[in-house]
Amino acid sequence: MAIDLLNIARTGVLSAQSQLGVTSNNIANANTQGYHRQVAEQSSLSNQRLGGNFLGTGTYISDVKRIYNDYAARELRIGQTSVSEAQTSQVKLNELDQLFSQIGKSVPQGLNDLFAGLNSLADLPDDLGIRGSVLGSANQLASSLNQMQSHLDGQMKQTNDQISGITDRINEIGKELGHINQELMKSQGEDMSLLDKQDALIQELSQYSQVNVIPLETGAKSVMLGGAVMLVSGEVSMSIGTTAGDPYPGELRVTSSAGSATMVIDPKQMGGQLGALFEFRDDTLVQAQLEVGQLTLGVADAFNQAQSQGFDLNGALGQNIFTDINDPSMSVGRVGGLSNNTGNANLRVNIDDTGALTGASYDLTFTAPATYELKDTSTGAVTPLTLNGAGDELSGGDGFTIHIDSGSFADGDKFEVRPSAGAAAGIKVEMTDPKGVAAAGPKVTADTSNSGNTQIEIVSIDRNNANLPLTGSELTYQIDPVANTFTVFDASGTLVSAAAPYTPPTITSNGFSFDVDTTATSTESFTFDFAFAQGDNSNVVSMAKLSEAKLMNSGGSTLSDVYEGTKLVVGSKAKSAAVAVGSAEAVFSQAYNRVQSESGVNLDEEAGNLIRFQQAYQASARIMTTASEIFDTLFNSVR
Repeated sequence: MAIDLLNIARTGVLSAQSQLGVTSNNIANANTQGYHRQVAEQSSLSNQRLGGNFLGTGTYISDVKRIYNDYAARELRIGQTSVSEAQTSQVKLNELDQLFSQIGKSVPQGLNDLFAGLNSLADLPDDLGIRGSVLGSANQLASSLNQMQSHLDGQMKQTNDQISGITDRINEIGKELGHINQELMKSQGEDMSLLDKQDALIQELSQYSQVNVIPLETGAKSVMLGGAVMLVSGEVSMSIGTTAGDPYPGELRVTSSAGSATMVIDPKQMGGQLGALFEFRDDTLVQAQLEVGQLTLGVADAFNQAQSQGFDLNGALGQNIFTDINDPSMSVGRVGGLSNNTGNANLRVNIDDTGALTGASYDLTFTAPATYELKDTSTGAVTPLTLNGAGDELSGGDGFTIHIDSGSFADGDKFEVRPSAGAAAGIKVEMTDPKGVAAAGPKVTADTSNSGNTQIEIVSIDRNNANLPLTGSELTYQIDPVANTFTVFDASGTLVSAAAPYTPPTITSNGFSFDVDTTATSTESFTFDFAFAQGDNSNVVSMAKLSEAKLMNSGGSTLSDVYEGTKLVVGSKAKSAAVAVGSAEAVFSQAYNRVQSESGVNLDEEAGNLIRFQQAYQASARIMTTASEIFDTLFNSVR
């Protein structure tokens, strides 16, 4: 019996010692990231038959388990992916919102200063100081647009750098997981410290992308990104990389490589930080760049057109203030062909009507033998284009035409068209002489015999038209509002153009157009005087009125509205992102607390276990003492 007692005591001491060791390890790792609580499971040894009874023979530690709930871990990964995606979106959108609200406020301020200068010039049209101030405001506006584009380009570079950094870290994690899988296969998944490290790496990986984990019978785990991209298969690790954008090299793409095979993947479907960065870049940042470019084209075109309709201080037709909207410096990046195109068409985009631009990007697709389709990438609307001229011009776009400068299309060729790209970086003030501001305009005089029921408004002047009257000449238009015809005479009364029909309200003739607003029923006469008057301010007044004119988005927006609209969209997205972060953090916190409640170390609980197992150890040791005393008594009794 004494021998049995010693054996029982020995097993009790060893079991309690193991329990104390496991508990101590839990306490020591209470603050270790990714550590899962361990539990030593204790079982009884087989009973021994003695006489007519079965008596216990002691205890042993049957297993040391790692407390792990696969479902809770999966929920935590999902929550981590969502919260990382939301936080990344919020940070990037806040940065862009701050850019538009703080640095970008110089753009609308510059536009307001330019209009204020034009209003001052309208009071003193021949004042060279005010004219110089107008050009100074124009220069400041152009500089603000250049600066805004530069900051947006900086955002693009920063985002691409973050994408590259994340892909590098994903590759590092993939290699580490492959090595851990090798070690786990040796122990059949029994090494708990490796399992903790594996889970910690997978948890970190779920920050960057959605993660799917596939347990293997060998004890290893295969890991997939976004449900479609294999990163680790057993001990084999694939790689994630970046490559130049197609067709725009500055917009990185993500690739997945296994051996010699490489394919481009869509990170937007992967979620996490990687998905958030791509969604921000492609859906918000690029769009903001295009809309700033749209504003730039509207500003340049509006003021250049206004200049062309007036006379400068030297009496000549006004020249461009800003760079021409179709100048090569303003059209960089308007069109790009995909790398897998088999044709060799070289395309150029020409802006025809800035008011019809939408700030969108388009996919141009050619299908043999002669189908050209333009798809709005934001709305999905498809517009068929018409091949005009000598087969080198595609028309039908929203305010732009596509010119085929050289080469030809092949079936399936695809291009991305961004009509307003590059404008904000290229705009400059070309005018250097303050005398060049075209403050004066043509003078329109109604004949004294007119009914008074007809108003004339000049719409445009084409300075390149060979029939445009020279400076100092006059033209008289006799308009029949009943027959909708007009007849033109020169200053001496000589017939210039016989009666010709027109479509109300616009008459286009001799290089300029004007609208006729009439309720008269008899012939009305108007004389257009192209002589320059030094104190005339009619054209600069028209320029100043551009601040309120609905020039953009098919007559729906002013110049300022375009910028404010972009700013409001970015601000709205930033606020929505903040709400999304709050929701995602709540879900993640709930999943984290669940994991901690099961797998985390509770110091109070472990302290209680420490006391309990200490007492068990001491009690077992007391059994050994008792057994020894009994054994000694037995020996002493037979001496």
